[in-house]
Amino acid sequence: MRVPILPRFCRIIACLATLCAAVTIGSQSIVHAQMGKPEGLYYKSWAVVVGVENYLVAPKAPGALESAHAVASALRELGFDEVIELQDKEASSRRLLQILNDYLPRKVGRQDRVVFFFAGHAGVTQDSQSTELGYLVPWDAQLNNPAKAITLDQLKDFSRRSASKHLLMLFDASVRGWEVTAPQPLSLEGRLSPEDDTEKRAVQVLTAAGKGDTIAREPDQSPFVTALVAGLKGAADLNKNGWIMASELATQVRQEVEGATKGAQHPQFVQLEGDGDVVLIEGKKGAFQLGKEPTSEADRVKEARVQYEQAFALLQQQKSAEEALERLNRAITYDPSFGDAYVLKSYLRLEVLPNLDESLAAARAAVQHAPQNPDSHYSLALALEKKGQHQEAEQAMQQALVVNPAYADVYFSLGALYADHLNEPQKSVDAFRRYLELGGQSERAIRAVQASAPPADQPAP
Repeated sequence: MRVPILPRFCRIIACLATLCAAVTIGSQSIVHAQMGKPEGLYYKSWAVVVGVENYLVAPKAPGALESAHAVASALRELGFDEVIELQDKEASSRRLLQILNDYLPRKVGRQDRVVFFFAGHAGVTQDSQSTELGYLVPWDAQLNNPAKAITLDQLKDFSRRSASKHLLMLFDASVRGWEVTAPQPLSLEGRLSPEDDTEKRAVQVLTAAGKGDTIAREPDQSPFVTALVAGLKGAADLNKNGWIMASELATQVRQEVEGATKGAQHPQFVQLEGDGDVVLIEGKKGAFQLGKEPTSEADRVKEARVQYEQAFALLQQQKSAEEALERLNRAITYDPSFGDAYVLKSYLRLEVLPNLDESLAAARAAVQHAPQNPDSHYSLALALEKKGQHQEAEQAMQQALVVNPAYADVYFSLGALYADHLNEPQKSVDAFRRYLELGGQSERAIRAVQASAPPADQPAP
């Protein structure tokens, strides 16, 4: 059964007016909004990129410097604000601990993003219960001696102390000792925007290899870094929606590395904390959905309704009008005969994101596909009026009243049209009077009807 749009539509008008006013507010309001929350997903993006190739006492790690440089360049291309590169002797045990324990905790805020990359050797030891404890080997540490190492416990402590909303650690090494979890891609089901998931805390780890794997070392970039950089440049957008998440990156890197090494190396993905997902590339919010596009006609119609409802909710909650427009366009693509979507798009393009030609085109499509919806004719009337086609606007309003003779808002618009553009004062008063009889409370209508009434001592004709 079709849900009548009229009560919903009346509510959305107020929301659209509020949104329209908000769009015209000056820069002072924008600055104020930034005080609490960034306009984008993050206030600031930080990266620490470590490459240790020429160790002081440990064997050489071929390609580590080239790999680190490639990752640093890729992160800068993604717009990271601060990229700290530490190479060879700059990556001493003392310096790395100072970065992890002091510098980043002091600098990073709760709405920031942090990426930590390490290319070099890693080792593993065991505790008294034979539990494996992995560690990174800094420039001045020995390969099989954790005395100067950056231990797994220290990395976990850093992740707990970091105030950042999202933290991703990338290791071109086999760093073992934590429980490995499968990537958990985000889903839009039941949510209206990516913030519902991207605001969640996320601490994630992607390592180059699993237990028992041999790390493939090359004179330039390792297979892991080659896949990683390709992913950061777009290859990790597996569902082609414009977003790249850490979970997608992990899936893409694992597939490419296993192929390049003929199954000898298996990158591992770890979710240390939270149930969010680090965002590496932010696409359009309206495209934030995973899974295959609907293929059957029934699924396309169903998805069109979902997109319409989400667009309506975005406007009702005074959220992004641009995203609402994207969703309406998507709904129309899925179901080109979806009249209600054309109606809402027409009003959106008329008042909030003005484009009169698009508004008029959407209104005409609404009349074509939903002629029994009075809002189809009303939206056409308003677009025609703004276009200066006043006679045509009157005809569209009259048609809206044929469909719904008790549509108070149409009577008010008709009264204003007669008074302002068509020079029909009596018709204007009649329309305003009917508007008031239906419960309208506009001061303009009240004044117009009162002014037309004969004096108290003179009987009406």
